[in-house]
Order: sequence, then structure tokens, then C-alpha cells
Amino acid sequence: MSGSQRELKKRRHPGSGSRRGRAQPKGRQVDADALEQVRSLLGERPRRRDLLVEYLHLIQDAHHCLSAQHLAALAEEMRLPMAEVYETATFYAHFHILREGEAPPPAITVRVCDSITCEMMGARQLLKALEEKAGNSFRVVRAPCMGRCDTAPVAEVGHYHVDHASVENVSTAIENKHVHAEIPKYQDFDAYVANEGYALLRACVSGRREFETIAKALDDAGLRGLGGAGFPTGRKWRIVREYPGPRLMAVNADEGEPGTFKDRYYMERDPHRFLEGALIAAWAVEAEAVYIYLRDEYPAVREILSKEIAKIKSAGLAGHSAIHLRRGAGAYICGEESSMIESIEGKRGLPRHRPPYVAEVGLFGRPTLVQNVETLYWVRDIVEKGAEWFAAHGRNGGKGLRSYSVSGRVKVPGVKLAPAGISVNELIDEFCGGMAEGHTFKGYLPGGASGGILPSAMGDLPLEFGSLEKHGCFVGSHAVVIFSDKDSAKNVALNLMRFFEDESCGQCTPCRVGTEKAVELMVEPKWDQPLLQELGRTMSDASICGLGQAASNPLNSVMKYFREDIS
Repeated sequence: MSGSQRELKKRRHPGSGSRRGRAQPKGRQVDADALEQVRSLLGERPRRRDLLVEYLHLIQDAHHCLSAQHLAALAEEMRLPMAEVYETATFYAHFHILREGEAPPPAITVRVCDSITCEMMGARQLLKALEEKAGNSFRVVRAPCMGRCDTAPVAEVGHYHVDHASVENVSTAIENKHVHAEIPKYQDFDAYVANEGYALLRACVSGRREFETIAKALDDAGLRGLGGAGFPTGRKWRIVREYPGPRLMAVNADEGEPGTFKDRYYMERDPHRFLEGALIAAWAVEAEAVYIYLRDEYPAVREILSKEIAKIKSAGLAGHSAIHLRRGAGAYICGEESSMIESIEGKRGLPRHRPPYVAEVGLFGRPTLVQNVETLYWVRDIVEKGAEWFAAHGRNGGKGLRSYSVSGRVKVPGVKLAPAGISVNELIDEFCGGMAEGHTFKGYLPGGASGGILPSAMGDLPLEFGSLEKHGCFVGSHAVVIFSDKDSAKNVALNLMRFFEDESCGQCTPCRVGTEKAVELMVEPKWDQPLLQELGRTMSDASICGLGQAASNPLNSVMKYFREDIS
């Protein structure tokens, strides 16, 4: 090699002619102060990869944001590539990443829910008014459904929820520094045990109850997964048991479907009933551990469960299966079971390709039972009261009891425990006190944002699994949103599509690009219906998971049943 060639190589590759190399390593350098702060926050906690999301929460809770220095320090402390830490932090909506040179945000963040029921009740105007008032004293951001649709519109000041929110009561909460979750009254461990709580679990663990007896009771009762899919519970337990251990279990408490709040209702009032159901299910499939994945929008529930799980452990009731509580970070996609499992493992919540299904290869690569909160809530009652007791409820061909989350233009919204298969007309008249004053029933969402939209003329259809699919809809998590003659079905569908656009994980093109393009087309005064129909088919046929596959349901419903709103 000539001298000129060696000189050119040095210019292109500095340090290549010397063993000394760079004066410092490549990439962002770790700040000593930030590293000490991170180490102090983590304390004696294990530096495991699956705890990454938990540790990001610890840092943000302490500093109100995630700075580049703290992210680099966390990567160093956990021996993870900075890229993995950064991609995880930026995936979740509740993590505020501080950009280079950006001032830290105010100590108080106000989130205003802009999902469908809250928008119907004036959330957009509330958001604008609070933005004008904020200045530098607090930060205002719009947020997706907070699971409090029966008290819409809703805002969250720090971790304090303001129901029926207005500029006045949100301002009062800020002034009084009400930033911590308000804990409702609930049946605690002692009260639950005094009412024969955990007697069934003790009987199962001691061998006085057999698996097949419990599973048959669930089969005979017709208990199904109540998170949206409706898979028979007893059959699912048998499937998971067939795979060789060790096995695990995950509880999906991430009910992010707009319009859904039933799981929060039960966890805030009677948490041990679902916790006992979870421990019985873990015994049934011989799961070594139970991971409860709770959405971050439920801070009061998190405090309740943290306190009550500690009591369960102290009482020796979790000896057969360890219990872990994991905190979501604002990602609707994590309600999909494989995305939830990815998040529990400390990663971005990207849906997995299937097969294999999570029953075979789930959490940490092990066979995993995934169940919804309400499904587990019914286990004790079904076994103790008998399958016939549960199955005897039902209308119009439905079997069992269902918890319908009802919101919108009704006099008395809320969680309505009603017979499976009830119609929306019956639900409004018998359980909700009728329509709100001055409103005429126009249409409804039978299953939250993704369940489609039906007109009032179809208000006698059973709200049950399998009864709505032929109409392009489904009941899903039984979230029923009622709208009236004062509302536009076109605007309802646009709100829902914007939600899907925001919540798309971005992994697959049909969903990522399709939802964005659909919003662009839907804001036009006149819809290009052939193009929207083609776009909807592409999303439903080619998306990886249920978000993209169901995103066009509301859009298709409006074009089919509410043509007057788009003409």
C-alpha cells in the first residue's frame, strides 16, 4: 500500500492506522449524576429485562419525564443496548421523552379523554379551554379512553380522575394539588375471608377439589372469555394443561376498548373475587406464576391490588403460584394477548404472528393461560352456587350473566349486570332509565370502538356472542355506547378511526397506513365510498391483529346503515 493510499484510508476511517482508536466510546455517554439517580430509584430491585417498563415508570414518576441522560443511565445499569431502551420508552403514550434542549414539563400533567362518549359530552371544548388556561403551570394533553365513560367527560390531573370534568373542577383539583388517585371503598382481604373467601381455593390446593369437577362446572355454566373473544373458559384451561410445563398465566386487565369499564368496576369494589378466580385458574393449569397486566389509566386499582396481593402472600395463599402485578403505559394494542405478553416481557407491545398461539408459546416462551378479569370474577360463584344458577340467566338465546358497560345518551349509565342476550332496547328501558332528556335513540355501538355501529331500528338484536356478526358487528367486551338524534354517525365513526390511527402499533402496513388514509378520506365533506370500502377490505384482510382487522367495522356500518349522515 502506498503512502498516499494509507493517508486516504486514515481520512476515511479515523483511528484505523492506530491501536489507540477513539478518545471515548461511540454513542451517548453515561452521565454520572443520572446513573446515580437511576441506581437510587432501582435500589435492590433485580436488573431483569422484563422489568424495563416498570423501571421507566419509576424514573418518570420521580422526574415527570424521561430524559436522554436517564435513558442512557438505565441502559447502562440494566446492561441493555440504548436502542432497546429507547424503542420501548417511545412506544408507550404515557412516557414523556424529553428531547435534546427541551425544558422539563410542568410537574402536573392534565389528560383529557377524547374517546367517543367523552367527545359526545363536550371533551373537545374542555380540552381547548384548558389549553388556553394552562400557560406554564400545567401541561394539557388529549388522551384515549380512561375507562370512566359513565362519568364523561373525564380528565386526569396527575393520577387523580375528575369525573364530569369542567374547567372549574379541573382547575380546583390543580390548585388543591389533587394529583393522587382517590381510593374508593372496597371489600378488603379480611372482609372477603369473613365471607368464606378463598375457601374454594384452599379446597382446590389441598386436593379436596379436582380439576375436572371445576372445569365441568364452567363448561355447564357456559362461562366464556369476557374480554372480547368469547372463547369457552373450561376448554381453554384444558388446552393449556395439555402442553408440557412449566406453564404461566397472564390476566388481561388492560381494558382499553373505548366504552369499556366493567373490569375497573369489579376491581375497585370486590378485587379478591377475581384474584381468587385467578389463583384457582393458576392451580387448574399448574401455572408457576400469575402476571396481572393492569392498564396505567387505573391508578386507584393499582394501589388496591398492590396492597391486597401483599395480604394474599402473607396469608400463604399464593404458595402454588407467585403473583406479579405489571403496569401498562398507555397502549390499546396491549389488550391483544400476544402484545400484552410482549409488554410484560418489557418490550414494545407488538402483536406476534400466529401460530404458535400463546397457549403453546406465550410468556417467556412457555404455555400460557390468558384470562380476562370478569371471566375470573365468576369462577367462585359458578362453582359454589352451581352451574345451573349461572346458566339459568339469559334472554333471546343467551346463556349466563353479562356485565354491560353502558354510556352515552341514557339517563343512568354504568355497569349493568344483565342476562346474556338482552337487547339494547331492553337494556335502555329496564336498566338505564330510558334515554336522556331531550334525546331520541338513533344508534349504538354494541361492542365498543371495534364492534361496529347499528341503527335504533335494529335495537331488538341480542347482545351476545355470535348474534351480530352477520350484520358486520360483534358484542366484544359488551361495551354499549348509545347515541341520539343530536349526534352524527359520521362523526362517531371518524372519532373511532382517529382512535385506531393513534393506537396502531405500526408493525403492519395495512393498519398503519390504512387507518391514517381512512381518516384523511373521512374528514372530507363527501366520502369516496368505493375507495373507503376497498381500503376497509384491505385492512380487514391483511392486518396482523384484531386492531387493523376491526378498524373498518364502524366505517362500514355508517355506509351501510346511516347513509343519510354521509350524503
